[in-house]
Amino acid sequence: MNATEILEKLVSFPSVVGTPNGEIVGWIRHYLSAHDIDAALYAGPEGDRCNLFATIGPANVPRYLVSGHMDVVQAEASEWTSAPFRLRRNGEKLFGRGTTDMKGCLAATLAAVPQLVKARLKRPIHLAFSYDEEASCRGVPHLIARLPKLCAPPLGAIIGEPSNMRAVLAHKGKAAARVTVRGRAGHSSRPDLGLNAVHAIASVLNAAIEQAQTLTEGPFDAAFEPAYSSLQVGTIAGGKAINIIPDLCTLELEARAISGVRPNGLLAPVREKAEALRTAGFEVEWEDVNAYPALALSPKRPLAELVEDLTGQTPISAVSYGTEAGLYQAAGVDAIICGPGDIDRAHKPDEFILTSELAACQRFIEALGDRCTT
Repeated sequence: MNATEILEKLVSFPSVVGTPNGEIVGWIRHYLSAHDIDAALYAGPEGDRCNLFATIGPANVPRYLVSGHMDVVQAEASEWTSAPFRLRRNGEKLFGRGTTDMKGCLAATLAAVPQLVKARLKRPIHLAFSYDEEASCRGVPHLIARLPKLCAPPLGAIIGEPSNMRAVLAHKGKAAARVTVRGRAGHSSRPDLGLNAVHAIASVLNAAIEQAQTLTEGPFDAAFEPAYSSLQVGTIAGGKAINIIPDLCTLELEARAISGVRPNGLLAPVREKAEALRTAGFEVEWEDVNAYPALALSPKRPLAELVEDLTGQTPISAVSYGTEAGLYQAAGVDAIICGPGDIDRAHKPDEFILTSELAACQRFIEALGDRCTT
């Protein structure tokens, strides 16, 4: 099968984040088995989703790992000009949910497998395909935790997120949280007898706004846009009717941190304000929804020099989106981003990738294999 045929199959699986992924992970495992590669599936705590890990070459020798996620974001069919989970070709463009983010990379990597097997690698290339990356990298930590038992420590992890096949050296870290405030309901004519959860959470909202403003004052890292860490409230929900004192209100917020700054730490002033509501009789629940660390790889590291050499392009210093790369780096594995497609097409109706981009990624993986033959 060529890369386009593989991509057509992968797109046909509606592997939306947060849903079971047995069909797609099973198909990939079967494909690898047809090329005499044993792929192991590792279920996450959800029980209905698996990570996949496979090795081409000797597992006990350090070399490289290619990482990609199998999940995609939801697609509203009414917003697409064709069925989102059916690959449609128009000239060089291949349309379908996940074509760019990031089943295109998976397809090109799998298309390179026959050549990698034929080359009889003396140093391995590992395939690490994860689930629920679109839920702030929920699946891959379980796979990373298993790595010491699966292979020798990798020299580097290449995360195939869309970067126009240019190496990316850094991205921000992220932390998201949910605050739930419970008060006491009652009739709006007697506010003295209730505890208004919406009014109470306003102090948490104000703390978030103040923290967001403070972060614009630095520290700064000019590699990023914006050059500072940021914080925002994304949702607020509470109340049932205008004449009922609301007894419940929920607020969700996130922080994005430049390299060297701990994402969860940026939320601390907001959490302190939320916890203070207890003294006024409110119940407060703070839930850390998800988090991943920033990525910061020196251009002098061997992995950065290797990917620059293989692509023939100068690395990008940083991007705004987040990936699994920071988690690999936090686990002691040098990590870098390099994959086909443009991030601006991701998460949108009529997402597409170019056949030339698939071909470029396949050549990259095969060239990486050439570096593993001696």
